[in-house]
Amino acid sequence: MTKNLIFVIHKHHASHLHYDLRLEKDGVLKSWAVPKEPPKEIGVKRLAIQVEDHPLDYADFEGKIAEGSYGAGLVEIWDKGYYIPSKFEDWEIIFELKGKKLKGTYCLVKFKGNNGIPRRVSRSGKNWLLFKKNVR
Repeated sequence: MTKNLIFVIHKHHASHLHYDLRLEKDGVLKSWAVPKEPPKEIGVKRLAIQVEDHPLDYADFEGKIAEGSYGAGLVEIWDKGYYIPSKFEDWEIIFELKGKKLKGTYCLVKFKGNNGIPRRVSRSGKNWLLFKKNVR
């Protein structure tokens, strides 16, 4: 029997409101900051900026990060459930979400080169595109 892999999306009221997408992999939560609400519909694309991994127990965290600390502000769980990965590569991640708000197949694709975004942003190698896939 295989273990369900967890996902969580935190709504993070920091200096700017954003959402943190977290996917369990290899004993940690791989994490991306998504500046706008994650897409529920096909055709909506969101920037997702890869950030540092978080420990698995962070999936249950809700509360206030103290002023003066990194990420200061209110953190609440926006959606949570489990996911089924069909591809988890360095440049593309395809997964099915089974949450309360988000259900269906999603894709994270890493930006390559400039792709029309400012050079200073694309050099970081942390920019991804998040979208819901049309599965036939």
